[in-house]
Amino acid sequence: MPVLKTSSLSIGYIRKNNRNVVQSALSLTLKAGEMVCLIGPNGTGKSTLLRTLAGLQKPLAGKIMIDSHDITAFSAHKKALKIALVLTDRVDVENATVQDIVAYGRHPHSNWWGNDDKTDREAIEEAIRMVNLQKKANNNFSELSDGERQRVMIAKALAQDTPIIMLDEPTAHLDLPNRVDIMLLLHRLAHKTGKSILLSTHELDLALQAADRIWLMSNEGVVNGVPEDLVFNGSFNKTFESRSYFFNADNGNFSMNYPMTGKVWVTGNKTRMYWTLRALARAGYMVVPEAETVINITENSWIVKDAEFHTIESLLNHIDTSL
Repeated sequence: MPVLKTSSLSIGYIRKNNRNVVQSALSLTLKAGEMVCLIGPNGTGKSTLLRTLAGLQKPLAGKIMIDSHDITAFSAHKKALKIALVLTDRVDVENATVQDIVAYGRHPHSNWWGNDDKTDREAIEEAIRMVNLQKKANNNFSELSDGERQRVMIAKALAQDTPIIMLDEPTAHLDLPNRVDIMLLLHRLAHKTGKSILLSTHELDLALQAADRIWLMSNEGVVNGVPEDLVFNGSFNKTFESRSYFFNADNGNFSMNYPMTGKVWVTGNKTRMYWTLRALARAGYMVVPEAETVINITENSWIVKDAEFHTIESLLNHIDTSL
């Protein structure tokens, strides 16, 4: 049973009586205990879809159902009991502790903010524990790193205790280790809590690894499915088709389209193969079976005819001068 479901949904804006339809005829489902990543090129409507599903703007047509009820009929309070939303905007609150920020998430459940209710206190403490910030519960929010701040905002959403959590670019402004940590945290929380977690992201490689399901958005609509199926059926290549890069289904990464002027053939150690091929492509060499120059990769070197090289740099220098 889907927690959230759309039918014939059209999204966009109405300005001066003009309808600007960004996407139409969207039929999507969000299940409990599932982390879904919404990805796609810029301008395809990711933020518009997220805002519409969260009830921040009205759909142009169609329906959004949560627990079989139309979201457009929900009061603001009822929406706050169903959906917790974490936006990209940086939050700066002076003299507020981590616990203070997380406590804001309890507002829909309290008669007034700051109600010292046992249930609220337990929910706040549990949310902070789930994002592993117990030791910083009394620290000022302004003193935290960007990664810790994002964990606080996720804890606030957890304290809100909604069946659905939506996040807009939760890894924006973060370095790689923190981006990985946040994606793994969200994946773990979806599975542990049974909540539906939907996030928009530009982290395509991380989404492929962490998402249970992907909503792949293009100007032609939204294709959704398990990440590997979208790779196998060519949806990723079609969506991100470009002269500058291509989606490499062999390793799940986006590779640059370099001008290729040389030809080599590569055999040997599979562990070192990926990085060797990447360096060769950057240097302008395509790998073809009929090439006269053959590079044999061993566990600690590269061999070309009778010459042996122990770094990629020395290998590239050699083939640049010998071809």
